[in-house]
Amino acid sequence: MTGSKERPLLFLDVDGPLIPFGPSPSRLQAVAFGSEMPLDRENPLLGRLDPSIGPRLMALGCDLVWASTWGEGANESVAPRIGLPTLPVVVWPEEPADEGPRGLHWKTRSLVEWAGHRPFIWVDDEISDMDHLWVTAQHREASLLHRVDPRAGLTNGDFSVLADWLLTTVANRVPEADG
Repeated sequence: MTGSKERPLLFLDVDGPLIPFGPSPSRLQAVAFGSEMPLDRENPLLGRLDPSIGPRLMALGCDLVWASTWGEGANESVAPRIGLPTLPVVVWPEEPADEGPRGLHWKTRSLVEWAGHRPFIWVDDEISDMDHLWVTAQHREASLLHRVDPRAGLTNGDFSVLADWLLTTVANRVPEADG
């Protein structure tokens, strides 16, 4: 049962939403906390992280969860650069029991299972129409699957969509009675 005090989950991918792949001259290229944390020479894309993203994600009022192949590496390399604390990490199954319908993302089943009976947002750059259909059919609580343009990463427009959904859908929901 979802408690009325439980916050929604926000499942967060790294590559695409936080580390954009497109040219981005307006993005901040410095690390979040100055020179005390040098860029990882093994992954120069970390320089594309925007240090303002972490506080904006925290302000949404969700329980943030890494939903990325980065695993614990997101806590070590990404979180400190964008001002996030250590977050829980979805551990992916080594081999899914069933591939599911054509077009279903390999993350989808695990995220719905992880969410249990809580509302959730999934922010990723690989969400498909099949993911939307499957989650609607399989998850009783509210959900928002939000696809981010991987060339731009999370933008002001994306944050507006997330905040509006939280305000209009989650804040106004009436918990279902068990039975």
